[in-house]
Amino acid sequence: MGKGGGCVPSKKRPPAVDSGNAPVTIGSPTNAVESQTRENEVPIVTVTKLKILIVFYSMYGHVETLARRMKKGVDGVDGVEAVLVRVPETLPEDVLAQMRAPAKDDEIVEISSVHELELADVFLFGFPTRYGSMAAQMKAFFDSTGQLWRDPKLAGKPAGFFVSTGTQGGGQETTAWTAITQLAHHGMLFVPIGYTFGANMFKMDSIRGGTPYGAGVFAGDGTREPSETELALAEHQGKYMAGVVKKLTRV
Repeated sequence: MGKGGGCVPSKKRPPAVDSGNAPVTIGSPTNAVESQTRENEVPIVTVTKLKILIVFYSMYGHVETLARRMKKGVDGVDGVEAVLVRVPETLPEDVLAQMRAPAKDDEIVEISSVHELELADVFLFGFPTRYGSMAAQMKAFFDSTGQLWRDPKLAGKPAGFFVSTGTQGGGQETTAWTAITQLAHHGMLFVPIGYTFGANMFKMDSIRGGTPYGAGVFAGDGTREPSETELALAEHQGKYMAGVVKKLTRV
């Protein structure tokens, strides 16, 4: 073929090699894809996982147990990962000792700044009830997010709740729905689980925490441990939320 035809490559042309171009980023909150490849070059693709931040307060460990199982559900979904963080304690050590609260597990770090929330795509907030609404420690954390509300940095981001109560009438639903006001003022999207847990949502043969608002556990006097059904619901919520965020970020 004549000069400039471009259909048959020159026999003297060296083989294409990796030019070291910048990686293509996939999986940001907008799933934007950038490419700067040249002809005959294979792009280098770096996949960035969507991040679900599981933020919780747990005095006796019940909410933490749900959070750990919830992370398992999230991490089982391709392209999504969960990070566990706890909110700061507001009670002094001597008061916690009198309440016989166990020491916090150092394996899960305390969130250092509310600005860490800006780096997450989705949130799952967990807390015990205090008279039908969230514990003061979690409320204090939300109260400290004023700058994120003003800017606003969290608007449009999905979030869900999971809770712990002492009794069957102790606020499994009210603790979650009274917390929705926090999301509303930030412009966030509340994502309940509904009845997506299937037949397990209708079983009446055993005590089970959890509602259409989110996973839950009955702590009793503090000695009752979460049942396998309660833990399975927490894992389901993590998996469900991971699926939701993947749908919302699809372009």
